[in-house]
Amino acid sequence: MFTNIQIEREIYKSDMHQMVRATARDFFAKEIVPYHDKWEEEGMISREAWLKAGEQGLLCVTVPEEYGGAGLDFSFSSIICEELSATGCTGPGFFLHSDITTPYIVDYGTEEQKKKWLPKMVSGETITAIGMTEPGAGSDLRNLRTTAVDMGDHYLVNGSKTFITNGYMSDLVITAVRTEVGISLLLIEADREGFTKGQPFKKVGLKAQDTCELFFEDVKVPKENLLGEEGKGFIYMMEELAQERLSVAVISMGVIEAALNHTIEYVETRRAFGQPVAGFQNTQFKLAELATKIQIHQVFLDKCIQLLIDKKLTPEQASMAKLSFTELQCEVMDECVQLHGGYGYIWEYFVARAYADARVQRIYAGTNEIMKVIISRGLLKNYFRELKAAKRAKALAES
Repeated sequence: MFTNIQIEREIYKSDMHQMVRATARDFFAKEIVPYHDKWEEEGMISREAWLKAGEQGLLCVTVPEEYGGAGLDFSFSSIICEELSATGCTGPGFFLHSDITTPYIVDYGTEEQKKKWLPKMVSGETITAIGMTEPGAGSDLRNLRTTAVDMGDHYLVNGSKTFITNGYMSDLVITAVRTEVGISLLLIEADREGFTKGQPFKKVGLKAQDTCELFFEDVKVPKENLLGEEGKGFIYMMEELAQERLSVAVISMGVIEAALNHTIEYVETRRAFGQPVAGFQNTQFKLAELATKIQIHQVFLDKCIQLLIDKKLTPEQASMAKLSFTELQCEVMDECVQLHGGYGYIWEYFVARAYADARVQRIYAGTNEIMKVIISRGLLKNYFRELKAAKRAKALAES
């Protein structure tokens, strides 16, 4: 097995890490895997699964203890995320709820907002989503068109969001809106009048994940639902996107390792031309190449996780992780399908589902093209600084 040649991961060596891993692995095997086929047909998982995950302490583990969480660091979230992705069950949007929406409330919420929402998010009673992407503004967050007009004691919100993970089941949505002073974030409850949801999309992959459109028509949102300061929403999103992109890399790592292990098992038992498929040199070389790339990436991932915990992870490093892991994920899935032959294209096989699920990883949380822009800007800061100065000088000269 591939695990026999893996480098021991220092970041996960504590007894607490191992206990959380065992708890997560056991829970997902009993409460997620047996029901996932049904959830794929229905287009979403059950609310009961959310509540059970909350009971097991597998949601929002980084939330401080005073708000009902375990007060753990991101390495524990990443263990849970890896274990879930390793099952091939992509329906539960636990990672988005725990590692993407939660930090916004922890970092920018008022004390009242934290007390009201975080305990219910930890328990699974309140399912969250984040509304950034719009039909005309995907990775281009500056082009948001959803508006929030100041009406004195409340905002009046109009617009729409699309491709929202956990959207259909969401009880609370962190929504990016355009206010008079710029982009702001509002906490919008799903039961507010004028807030409606489209039916979950029928997607190529992630079939049990309830991804849908959200619509806001004259939705009244009280001023106390403003998250952080008005006009600072874009800054907040830029600050939190590093963890979101690292979370995507963590998902990739979990499913990549699982797919390779499934493939090793398959080629050792499947026979062709009188011998196991594993006996062919091409198979051996492909496995060796994939295992080597995975190990190299894993070391980088663990470094990035530690940097995030130490609050030193840069946007460029997070973008590198998201870019490299999602590209590797698609490469590994393609090779694993090929090594399975025709069975790799049959939905009941792990690698077939993993192949379908992998493609979107290069699109959400910022497309990989955007990741390259962010990385290159970090490399060429002086060039872009001088370019901006030249443009300003030219504009002044022409005015």
